Amino acid sequence: MAQQATPVRRARLGRALGPEPTAVSGVVLLLPGGEQVSGRRPSPMVATASVRGLGRRLTRAGRGESLATHVVHYRYRGWNGSEAHLARDAAWAADEAVRRYGDVPVCLAGIGMGGRAALRAGGHEAVTSVLALAPWLPEEDVAAPPEPVKQLAGRRVLIVHGTNDARTDPELSFRLAARAKKANRDVCRFEVHSDGHGLHQYRDEVYALAEDFVMGALFGRAFSRPVQDALAAPPPLGLRMPLAVGFGKSLRR
Repeated sequence: MAQQATPVRRARLGRALGPEPTAVSGVVLLLPGGEQVSGRRPSPMVATASVRGLGRRLTRAGRGESLATHVVHYRYRGWNGSEAHLARDAAWAADEAVRRYGDVPVCLAGIGMGGRAALRAGGHEAVTSVLALAPWLPEEDVAAPPEPVKQLAGRRVLIVHGTNDARTDPELSFRLAARAKKANRDVCRFEVHSDGHGLHQYRDEVYALAEDFVMGALFGRAFSRPVQDALAAPPPLGLRMPLAVGFGKSLRR
């Protein structure tokens, strides 16, 4: 009896969140979290749940701008060392967005390990902005090359991290941002005081900040004053910008 071939795993885009515009003018690709090492296939329901709230917020905000928002479904749960599976799937998703929608700006928006994938795949030619929430980054090792940042040149980059994150050291995202800022002035980082890895304590403020950044980066809306100041400030000020309690309540809807 002939042995069955192992099916090839493929990444895919989930259905557009909300009504898909007839003429898309910008795309957000949502990159869920993952694990350091795993050959298992992610659960679509779990993956979507981790980014659904952010996706809904961005979809509502971009409805008048013809924004398409998709969750990226990875082939594997794990980053898996030099394979960097999540980053490769993020780059594939950017290719797919171009295939579907043409020459439109793309924002990679990732959480946890998805934040690392967004930063790593940010050099894709269609990507104009990167949002990394509590990005999981590897501990610095003198025997290993540092996480790359040159690919972020020419992109607008926002990193958000809770100061009490026990899962991934927030200092690692600060150091990456400091290196990226040397090659790209359009990098900023906000700190969420006393919040943890999931950024649950100040979720409304985090989502408002994400909306402000993404709508400005994709569609040219004016950034709020805190984001303008963070982008303009020299290190370390613009990379340790505190996220104010109540951020977003006074912004124009």
